[in-house]
Amino acid sequence: MTPIEACDLLRRSLDGMLSGSTPDRPLWNQELLRSGGKNRWNYIDGVMITAVLALCEATGEEALLRFADGFVGAFVAEDGTIRGYDAAEQNLDNLSPGRNLFPLYRLTGREKYRRAMDTLRAQLETAPRTREGSFWHKRIYPGQVWLDGLYMAQPFYMEYETRYHRMRGCADVFAQLRNARRLMRDGATGLYYHGYDETRAMPWADPVTGLSASFWLRSIGWLYVALVDCLAAMSDELYYEYRTLQAMLRELSDALLPWQGENGMFHQVVDSPGEPGNYPETSGTALVAYGMLRAARLGFLPARYAAHGLRAFQGTADTWLAANPDGSVRLGGICLVAGLGGPAGRAGTHAYYYGEPVVENEAKGIGPMLLAASEVLRREAAGGAPANR
Repeated sequence: MTPIEACDLLRRSLDGMLSGSTPDRPLWNQELLRSGGKNRWNYIDGVMITAVLALCEATGEEALLRFADGFVGAFVAEDGTIRGYDAAEQNLDNLSPGRNLFPLYRLTGREKYRRAMDTLRAQLETAPRTREGSFWHKRIYPGQVWLDGLYMAQPFYMEYETRYHRMRGCADVFAQLRNARRLMRDGATGLYYHGYDETRAMPWADPVTGLSASFWLRSIGWLYVALVDCLAAMSDELYYEYRTLQAMLRELSDALLPWQGENGMFHQVVDSPGEPGNYPETSGTALVAYGMLRAARLGFLPARYAAHGLRAFQGTADTWLAANPDGSVRLGGICLVAGLGGPAGRAGTHAYYYGEPVVENEAKGIGPMLLAASEVLRREAAGGAPANR
């Protein structure tokens, strides 16, 4: 199928999900559906709404904005309090949906979204940090930095500081991203380990480096998009920081490309594509596809990187996207969830990542693929040529 045909299939899948979803029961949130619990403010829904808003911006379809406004608005009260959000958890995942408040406020003018930004920003005032100054991933994971958390917190933090706080915290965002490079990047491959434990107490942590054992694709994808989104949110008046993040992004791009398979995809554990149990994984590949396409369009990477992003999008569609006989659409190859430690004792080994459930039609795969599709549509509208920032 062509990239545009893939976009059409993804859009058909999205339309079916939107028509059957409510804020209390979103069809894309398989973790919620499997648990049978009550929905609350969470990053999984946040990723999907980010994709919906990106498609709205790319296509101009007002129905997408109405859905996003209705979905997020069901959680945000007029005074800016958020249903199901508890700042005391000190959970960076809960900041990720906050990135949707910026476009919703801009496009709807509803003051409750501006107040909700302040609600989330206040969490960072008391966020526990490592000795190096990086936020803990969650209060229940003391001293731990995960690549996931950089995506969850830093783009929201950067945009808030740039728009509403005279860029006062932008240096803090930059320092935390630079900490990740210094502490979590492998010098030999240029890839990043999933987690870092400053205490070295966790069973998954190397006793010398504090690092977890594997290069998990989706975590690297989260970092990749965090760099792109932070660059998009920050002012280039911060010349040194801006250029340094661009250099980090290009460095990580070049570290990933040798591991891009013939089909355009990357594997669940990036550097071990031939290992039994490893597989081409949708969510992480789609994050890289989206990040490369957006970064090339905005001039953060040379234009030639867009071809690699497009190849990753196309390869994922060819491998895992298909129409069912009844006309519905399935997107497979999605790792449902992975983490480190916790009650399940997640070890962070290759075998652990291979053993996590692989599912279809889940937000952590569909959302990034729709984000990539929004960039494909922009590229098509521009005649295939990358636009300047």
